Amino acid sequence: MTYEVKSLNEECGVFGIWGHPQAAQVTYFGLHSLQHRGQEGAGILSNDGGRLNRYRDTGLLAEVFKNPSDLEKLTGSAAIGHVRYATAGTASINNIQPFHFEFADMEFGLAHNGNLINAVSLKAELERNGAIFSSSSDTEILAHLIRRSHNPSLMGKIKEALSTVKGGFAYILMLEDKMIAALDPNGFRPLSIGQMANGAWVVSSETCAFEVVGAKWVRDVRPGEIVIIDDSGVHYDSYTDDTQLAICSMEYVYFARPDSVIHGVNVHAARKKMGRRLAQEFQHEADIVVGVPNSSLSAASGFSEESGLPNEMGLIKNQYTQRTFIQPTQELREQGVRMKLSAVSSIVKGKRVVMVDDSIVRGTTSRRIVQLLREAGAAEVHVAIGSPELKYPCFYGIDIQNRRELISANHTVDEVCEIIGADSLTYLSLEGMIEAIGIDTDAPNGGLCVAYFDGKFPTPLYDYEEEYIRSLEEKTSFYIDNVKKG
Repeated sequence: MTYEVKSLNEECGVFGIWGHPQAAQVTYFGLHSLQHRGQEGAGILSNDGGRLNRYRDTGLLAEVFKNPSDLEKLTGSAAIGHVRYATAGTASINNIQPFHFEFADMEFGLAHNGNLINAVSLKAELERNGAIFSSSSDTEILAHLIRRSHNPSLMGKIKEALSTVKGGFAYILMLEDKMIAALDPNGFRPLSIGQMANGAWVVSSETCAFEVVGAKWVRDVRPGEIVIIDDSGVHYDSYTDDTQLAICSMEYVYFARPDSVIHGVNVHAARKKMGRRLAQEFQHEADIVVGVPNSSLSAASGFSEESGLPNEMGLIKNQYTQRTFIQPTQELREQGVRMKLSAVSSIVKGKRVVMVDDSIVRGTTSRRIVQLLREAGAAEVHVAIGSPELKYPCFYGIDIQNRRELISANHTVDEVCEIIGADSLTYLSLEGMIEAIGIDTDAPNGGLCVAYFDGKFPTPLYDYEEEYIRSLEEKTSFYIDNVKKG
């Protein structure tokens, strides 16, 4: 998934393995399954008998490791890896993970998925006390906190550091004699544990990586939990008891691969149920259902089954176009959408089309796809969205940190419908989404974070509090100038 299609990007993907003679190679395959979570850079750090080695660079995983020797040099029976999308810090190679920290008495590697909401204040305090940062990523903060802790034990230092950082985080640390995984107290980001046939333990942002490397799912890492993996096996501990599950609902809506399972719920099945519920809430006559490739195809399938309307391939995605988020102008970005998607005239001509998509962020892409369908001869285009209106920013690891470019934060449903040029616009209700995902929990909102839809954040916002309040008061003409006039 790429920026030009949705203007919405996932945070990162992490993978770790302990106890395999070809750990770096297995990590490469695991990261390949997580490539959808980040395309800006990739890296692997290996552990060969306590000696840590790392290779990283910008670009896709296959571009980073295009020379086989770069992977072959990463010897050892344990490794951690990372694919990056920048939610904090630039795309500089200095920010590509895993990070490798070397000190006089120890060394360790660190990979992070998420975003810290108290990073600014923590970094300022650390710098006042003499810390020197080598990157602009918030991930480095944890390393400084560990080193500066006065707790006498290493695990005590790590627990203290984890209790100090706030926000969404899934960490994997590689120490000389163990690998540690840790999750934030709300479990905003997914993280799971698996085991291979040879006994090797693996940790991954998504379970889809387990299938590729031949591992079986054991269980999810729980909020506030630390998982220690060493030669004696796996051990579970916690750094806080103040926990409340609030997994990011956008993992189910858009980010995660459909073959992944998060907290016992298959992503494809959840999207199908969201599509079914959307069909129940849809109130217009139509002839066919067309899903926007690729992340909306599951919802379109569910919509079709519930409504009885045929599910047609009215939009085709070109899998081989270059990423167009780098294009400097709106005109070129829209041309990129045309390169990426094309409408099938013989399918949609003369038909009342239900265009099923997973979300609307800016509205630019929705408007362009509606236009493609009309140019292909669609008689009507009814847009049905498999999630509620995106009205609020996210501070836990998704790159929406203000409301200025969220079309639903600035316009009513009818206004958005007019801007994107649709005959009607239907969003899935918040209640419908929560019930469709259906995590088996008594937690608020069914164990989901839905703050992007209702503005009710499950934690204090710390450094973002004033920025968020200011964004609620801010008025913008962004859509009049950049979307509607196109």
